[in-house]
This record gives sequence, structure tokens and C-alpha cells, in this order.
Amino acid sequence: MNFDTKLVRFDQCPDDPYRPVATPIYQTATFEQEFATEFGDYDYSRSGNPTRTVLEKQLALLENAGRAFCFSSGMAAMAAISRLVKPGEEILAGTDLYGGAYRLFSRILQPRGIGVRYAAGTSLDELRETITPQTRLLHIETPGNPLLSITDIAAVAELAHSYGALLSVDNSMMSPYLQAPLDHGADIVVHSATKFLCGHSDVTAGVVAVNSTKLAQDLYLIQNGEGAALGPFDCFLLLRGLKTLGLRMQRQQENALRILDFLQRHPQVKRVFYPGWGSAQEQSIHEKQARGGGALVAFETGDVELSRHVAEQTKIFAITVSFGSVNSSISLPYFMSHSSIPPELREKSCFPHDLVRLSVGIEDEKDLIADLEQAFNSHHAITEVRSCTEEEKLAMNQRE
Repeated sequence: MNFDTKLVRFDQCPDDPYRPVATPIYQTATFEQEFATEFGDYDYSRSGNPTRTVLEKQLALLENAGRAFCFSSGMAAMAAISRLVKPGEEILAGTDLYGGAYRLFSRILQPRGIGVRYAAGTSLDELRETITPQTRLLHIETPGNPLLSITDIAAVAELAHSYGALLSVDNSMMSPYLQAPLDHGADIVVHSATKFLCGHSDVTAGVVAVNSTKLAQDLYLIQNGEGAALGPFDCFLLLRGLKTLGLRMQRQQENALRILDFLQRHPQVKRVFYPGWGSAQEQSIHEKQARGGGALVAFETGDVELSRHVAEQTKIFAITVSFGSVNSSISLPYFMSHSSIPPELREKSCFPHDLVRLSVGIEDEKDLIADLEQAFNSHHAITEVRSCTEEEKLAMNQRE
């Protein structure tokens, strides 16, 4: 079956004699056992739940993975893969990452004896210079967050494996609809399923998908042993959201491209960021490993106050720290989603203070563009009024 068919045609409820077309919510903590000396298929929902099983099998299918595991949040999923790294070993991470990943690596893992190094994922040479024999995990986002930079998954996988390290790829921004990192050599795919996988801003969830049997065993031990598994009702909501992933991503990407065109022509926009729209090399890499640019667009105005004004004056674009919903949103990552980046790393990476990130939803494209236009225009009108007032004051002073 093709991808869009897989999204809606799967075994919704294995072994149920009533054959429901939607997976039931097994809202139970425990399951009665038939025998006192052995377990049945399910015993305790932390260890396994039928609703979660259906979801995890579906996500594994979509990611071309052997196993998938659902966690209570994207950061819980990230924490789970970090457990694969022991004290004394190291993580090498890209520099264009979600702010929470920096917080986990630098403020939680490093004080507990796990080394963390950073290098630009866009530069294979820089990664090669930074990786060490102690590196156990190489973690990247592509496209990066929030600068939408592109990393060559296959090339970085080859580098990681040559050092005996694992490569994990955060695929939250693309979703399996647009990118399948395991097909390009990654060992681990991680998602904030809160984003595009769910798509409706009503679930906080994380996903880890792998092909290795050993990794699957290790991750199940972590999921069960630490208890951060996703609950049945959230699994149900995520399953429901997944069914429209293809439709949502197609519409959101179409809208994003229209907005991109608007921003490129706007006189108050200094620079636009979109996956695959950087250098010719980045474009070539992205086209090789992805099937589109997705629904996130970022831009710089050259003026923090102008960026803040645009974010605060939009009516349809809501100011939120997340992305990937059917509802469009806007944010200033430097002050919001990426405020937890250590200051020295933020300065080193020249993180733009004035960067505006748009997560484009499914609303009418004309309304979205008009909303951005009125936000820019309102700042221009305020600037004109201030200018006139200053000129009037000067004229009065001269008359006096």
C-alpha cells in the first residue's frame, strides 16, 4: 500500500470479535490474569496497553521501522534515547536543535557524567573534527530547528558508524510523510508527536522508532522501567490525528509555499529560511532525502522590535511555542522555544534575535497572507505617526 492508504487502512483492533473501525480506548490500569503463575498478553498499562500497541505498530509501519515506542512527550522520548549513553561516554549533537534538547544535554546529562559536544550538522568536516572514540550517540535535526538547516543523513550515518556510534534523527518537522531517516542509515528516529503526527494541539507525546532488535529491547526496558509511556486516551487521540497526516501536510505545505513567496517579496523582510532553499548543496541534499519542504517558514526583519510587533499584531497566527498544528502559529524562538540554549552556545551559533518562525496551518492562504500583511503595515503606520510627530515638534521649536 502507498503511504496515504497506510494511514487509514490498518488493523484497528486485533482479535476483537466486534471488528470496530476505530481503536477502542483501553482506559484501564491493570488487566485480570487467567493464571496466578504466568502473565497474559497484558498485565499493567505501563508495561503494555492494547491502544498503545496499535499506535506503536502503526508508527513503526509509517517509519519503515521494526519497532516504535510512544512516550508521554517528545522530551521523554529524547530522555529515553539518552539512556543509551553511559557516564564516561559522549553525545555529539548538531547546533540547530530544539532548545529543550540543549537543556537536556547540557544541564541534565553533562552534570551526571555524560560528555556533550556540539558541531554544525551542515558541516561534515566540523562533525568529523568533533567526534571522538567516546562518542556513543550522534544526534541531529534535519531540517534544523529553528534555522531549517539541512544535514546529510546518509553521510552523517556513515561517519557515526565508523566510530561505533548510533545516529538519531529528530524527524518532528518532516514527519514520515516527507522523510524516512531510517531508510538513509539512521539508527533511531525520534519525534515530538505533539507536532505534525498529532496535528491538533491536543496531545503531548513522543515517539522513538528503530530497526535494531537490540535497540528495541533496550528501549522497551527504558520505557517500562521508567514509566514514561503514553496513556491510552492520548494514544487514541494520536491514532485519530495520524489518519489525516497526509491531507494536513499537503495543505500546510502548499500554504507555506504561498507565504514564502509573499515574504521573499516583502521589503521589510531581510532573509527567509525554508528547507532546501539555502545553498545549491543544501537543496540537493534535501531533495535526496525528503519529499518536500514542510510547513515551517522562518524569516528575519533585521529589527527585534519589528519582529515582536509582527508576532503580536497577527490575528490568525497565534503566539505559541510549538508547531505542527492545523492552526497557524507564530513565535520568536530566541525568546521562547530556544531560550534555554546555554548563552555561550547561542552566541557561538549567531542565533538571530529577530528570527520569526511561522508554523503554517490549513487556513485559507489568502487570509494568512493578509494577516501577515496587516501586521507589517500596522508597524509602518506607527513609524510614520512617530516620524510626523517628531517633525512637528521640530517645527514648533524652530518657530519658538
